[in-house]
Amino acid sequence: MSGSTGTSSGGGGGVGGGGGAGGPCGACKFLRRKCVTGCIFAPYFDSEQGAAHFAAVHKVFGASNVSKLLLHIPAHKRLDAVVTICYEAQSRLRDPVYGCVAHIFALQQQVVNLQAELTYLQAHLATLELPSPPPAPPAPAIPVLPPFSISDLPSASSNLPASTLDLSALFDPLVQVLPWPSPPPQQQQQQLGSSGDLQALARELLDHRHHGSGSSHDHPPSQ
Repeated sequence: MSGSTGTSSGGGGGVGGGGGAGGPCGACKFLRRKCVTGCIFAPYFDSEQGAAHFAAVHKVFGASNVSKLLLHIPAHKRLDAVVTICYEAQSRLRDPVYGCVAHIFALQQQVVNLQAELTYLQAHLATLELPSPPPAPPAPAIPVLPPFSISDLPSASSNLPASTLDLSALFDPLVQVLPWPSPPPQQQQQQLGSSGDLQALARELLDHRHHGSGSSHDHPPSQ
């Protein structure tokens, strides 16, 4: 609405007194009356297009009712009131039954449609998001060894031979006790052969000693 600018009065006659060089304001022009100084309509309805806008306002609300309404509104809020009155008047002329309500319903339906479209797009974007990586596997648990105590040592009253006791297992149970490696068969034969030679040498020495002692008894020393 060109008459809702509120910055110009549509000529000097609108604000400074009717009948000036600019002519009356649009409201006074439509009402065919003289635009006096301090006209309540002059700041909002210019002399060019204000008459057409004021025609709808006068037909729906009446000029007297609108002037009384503007007088009860603070000056800094009158412009918003004039814009609202003109909009409602034009809507009522287009739709005498519902007026601006039909336009409000259309705007509300537009909001509902936009919200539904937004929900659909958000759900579609959720399907396009990359899946989060799986959590890392937990670290293997490290066994905690109990503190070593002197009571863990085998007692002296146990019947186990000393060769079967392995104290290293008490300090490190994770270490597997390995048997002593046995010598190869060839080495065993060499060891058996060497032990047989020693036995033969021992028997020879014993026989020699026995014969020596026997000969000394058979031949006593001469006196």
